[in-house]
Amino acid sequence: MVLAKAFVCVKCGKNHKPKESLIKCKKCSGPLDIIYDYKKIEEVILKESFVREMPWHWKYWMFYPLIDLSKKVTLIEGGTPLIKSKYFSNKDREVWLKYEGLNPTGSFKDRGTTVEISKAVELGMKQVCCASTGNMGASVAAYCAKAGIKCAIFLPKDFAGPKIKQIRAYGADIIRVKGRYSQAAKECERYSEKTGIYLMGDYPYREEGEKSVGFEVADQMNWRVPDYIVCPMGNGTLIYAIWDAFIDLKKVGMIDKLPKMIGIQASGCSPIYNAFKKRKKMIEPVKKPRTIATAMECEDPLDGLKALNALRKSKGMAEKVTDQEMRKIIKLLASREGLYVEPAGAASTAGLLKLKKLKGKIVCILTGHGLKDPL
Repeated sequence: MVLAKAFVCVKCGKNHKPKESLIKCKKCSGPLDIIYDYKKIEEVILKESFVREMPWHWKYWMFYPLIDLSKKVTLIEGGTPLIKSKYFSNKDREVWLKYEGLNPTGSFKDRGTTVEISKAVELGMKQVCCASTGNMGASVAAYCAKAGIKCAIFLPKDFAGPKIKQIRAYGADIIRVKGRYSQAAKECERYSEKTGIYLMGDYPYREEGEKSVGFEVADQMNWRVPDYIVCPMGNGTLIYAIWDAFIDLKKVGMIDKLPKMIGIQASGCSPIYNAFKKRKKMIEPVKKPRTIATAMECEDPLDGLKALNALRKSKGMAEKVTDQEMRKIIKLLASREGLYVEPAGAASTAGLLKLKKLKGKIVCILTGHGLKDPL
């Protein structure tokens, strides 16, 4: 039962029918948001059985744009721990760590992939393609293996490390592209247009799936909304998805306020941060990105406009962190909290340390396991 009513362009406001399979606006090529029938969702979500169910990704199925849930492809993603931090908390703030490294392939990407692949199966697709900096590629390859679908992963030519071994292990075809992530994304899109192969990536269905990070945070805090959520930003999809999740929950009466969103980027690749600080409406791509946080190295972010919307509408803020600051946090999280994260996963907590004036309840999103990109 699909409860989605329409696709709406974030850039120009054009409405599209929910049954269309779209990755961007037909009119202006802007990013799309999905609007739901919230009255129908209320009939499901306000029941005692929903509230009592343990938090995990598919608990929140009514907020995903799928028609046939019997065709969902899952590796039991979500349900990741929300851990109170002793080391980073003090008398003025209570810090919680959402550890996404315990998802099936080691990162939050599995939440978006399960919805995207389930949609592909629903549409009868037999092959998909995706551009990636690593984590998304590994996630898509794994879920394609589970679904029995062929997949091609487009990667920047100089990409290396454990993530490529993980992608190969799942049996995906790897296509190397000269240049950075944005070139890989463009090549993948052209490949999809030429062959008709289903295109996956940071598009509407993935964003809807990644909302479950926000749903779980609210659920695990007994529907008491934190004051701030601190989130790494690469393409900007995750931070907007979390913001969107809280908006959904407010519309159906599960919560009565919204958190302020804080986006963190690497200083060597910070196009969203730059636009936010300069109060610009559009994102200027970074010409020569360079950071150890390869999962965040998106020089021309696909969902940059959505991320800006989340930061501004929530009255939040943006910060950037250096490679050295992320290295320091990786060691601190491991030695003080027992949590091992990759550089991008350390960005949120590294950013928090720079924002000393923040008070209240704060949730930091640790996006990926340290074994994904060990230093």
